[in-house]
Amino acid sequence: MADKNKKYNSSDAPLLAVAPMMDWTDRHCRVFHRQFSRRALLYTEMVTGAALVRGGAEHLLALSAIEHPLALQLGGSDPAELAQAVRIAAPHGFGEINLNVGCPSDRVKSGCFGAVLMREPQLVGRIVGAMRDAAGEVEITVKCRLGVDEQDPEQALPALLRAVAGAGVRRVTVHARKAWLQGLNPKENREIPPLDYPLVRRIRDAFPQLWIGVNGGIATLDAAEALLAQGFDGVMIGRAAYHQPADVLGAADRRIFGDDVADVAPEDAVRAMLPYIEAECAAGTPLARITRHMLGAFAGRPGARRWRRMLSEGAHLPGAGPELVEAALAPVLRAAA
Repeated sequence: MADKNKKYNSSDAPLLAVAPMMDWTDRHCRVFHRQFSRRALLYTEMVTGAALVRGGAEHLLALSAIEHPLALQLGGSDPAELAQAVRIAAPHGFGEINLNVGCPSDRVKSGCFGAVLMREPQLVGRIVGAMRDAAGEVEITVKCRLGVDEQDPEQALPALLRAVAGAGVRRVTVHARKAWLQGLNPKENREIPPLDYPLVRRIRDAFPQLWIGVNGGIATLDAAEALLAQGFDGVMIGRAAYHQPADVLGAADRRIFGDDVADVAPEDAVRAMLPYIEAECAAGTPLARITRHMLGAFAGRPGARRWRRMLSEGAHLPGAGPELVEAALAPVLRAAA
């Protein structure tokens, strides 16, 4: 199980990361994912700089020691505001603070940040420069797209990389798709624009001073290993890690990081969550807020449907706690016997 005292060191190379996902990668999700992998880099949901500076979102900075290695993702377009957000966030213990230059959602577009910033690489350079000045020892990184709308990725991505490298950023993760801010919704932007890993590899070779990881369309450890073998510095997996955590994260420490450890079985990860669930429920956290992230624990295994049904139907009931999780686990164990 995870080392509760291990904290992310910015000099470490995060060979595998779980992508920041709005409404999904909250603190309960991250604790569950950490039961499967000690080494994978986890991310918070994106938090806007404005929300932190105005005092309405500091609860989103809550974390526990078990979550490390952990990165915070910020969104925004005002260098001064994001610098202040970094000053607020840095003491909370994040090993990395990441600037979102890739999200294509409507609320991000309307705020002039996320993927739309691909159009303004010099502004991004000023933003990350201000963030670095405010960050102390915390590393500032960037997550971006190939470009947006009519941009030519062969020009847009290098322009962004030059700007952030010039401001002192050392690590960038590239979602290997363009974002179409006109005509596609966020879900379509994750699926319709074609992936172009070879383009990212070519551009990566032109920036040897940068660590460049890749994201987008990666659903298995086999695919992650193949991309690492092709020369990418790291791989980021999103929805597959959420929906099939045992398949993606359970063997990651052995296969990706080369650790001499046994793979983590989902039943062991679930059992490891029970003390956390008991403590959270005692503190007033509804069970459903935790177990909604655990529904995919047994994806593809006998008993998975009953596991999901028991948690979905019972976790919202008054007084639901770890006993329900143990009851839902029992038929899965019987099916495997």
